[in-house]
Amino acid sequence: MPATIPGIHHVTAITGDVQRCVDFYVGVLGLRFIKKSINQDVPDTYHIYFGDYLGTPGSAMTFFGWPSWPERRTGSGQVTTVSFAVPEGSLGFWSGRLDKLGVAASRAKRFGTDSIVITDPDGIELELVDRASDDRFAPWREGPVGAEHAIRGFHSVTLTVTEGAATFDLLGRTMGFRKAGEEGNRTRFETGAGGPNGTVDVVESPNGPAGEESIGTVHHVAWRADGNAHQLAWREALVKVGRNVTPVIDRYYFKSIYFREPGGVLYEIATDGPGFTVDEAPEALGSELSLPPWFQVRRDRLDETLPPIVVPTTATTGAGH
Repeated sequence: MPATIPGIHHVTAITGDVQRCVDFYVGVLGLRFIKKSINQDVPDTYHIYFGDYLGTPGSAMTFFGWPSWPERRTGSGQVTTVSFAVPEGSLGFWSGRLDKLGVAASRAKRFGTDSIVITDPDGIELELVDRASDDRFAPWREGPVGAEHAIRGFHSVTLTVTEGAATFDLLGRTMGFRKAGEEGNRTRFETGAGGPNGTVDVVESPNGPAGEESIGTVHHVAWRADGNAHQLAWREALVKVGRNVTPVIDRYYFKSIYFREPGGVLYEIATDGPGFTVDEAPEALGSELSLPPWFQVRRDRLDETLPPIVVPTTATTGAGH
């Protein structure tokens, strides 16, 4: 087995309204808008990125802007909850902030840890989990949420599958995740050091609806690879157990391979580097339309056809959510 996967690299979802998405993830959740780029497979549409100050691997929530796509319900074969880690003792602050901004919220407790549950403007379920690590965290000092309460990156993702055995087998036997607990139909696995950023929950839902790729759903979750050799070793290991894995694809900010786990969830394994500062200085991240070199010939047309994005500088009112 290759060296252990350290944790989550990024999560990518689908939004129907890019501006509303930016208003929420920056103005409400306090993430930094770190990259305005295009979907390299559908290059006349946006791919936008949020994260900590540098978009550190494990902090980047990204969206494809596909306004013409249908809106459908999430279900099996998908990531159904994205959980962010906040510093211990911060849930009171977040409850007050969300209430002030008109964002409906409820409380939950999973595996002994408290969280706040909300939905984003497209209907994606999010959690703020009262357990964070400052490991690798790069605070955005100018953001609308002070560093003492700011989101530290991902805590975990929740997958929903019809039947869990094959998903468990791939996570445990092939990918080296450790089973960390069970609560009802929810099974927790951990990778790397475990805890925040190294956790995945699998919910078995044999009678629930099947998920469909649409607005308001998570497209994929990406796991971290330390570098190119680590990624290639994982590709070889996954092919050996029968997974249909793509060749390595250069996404400019990282290199990627993709495959579906047995329950239908799309996985990516992405390299930590070169990172989001490869084409913009840290202080200027997200300020211009960033294009990989092979898409530069399209810049004039994209500048004309893509709608403008205004990044909020203070907390939004929550209107429209």
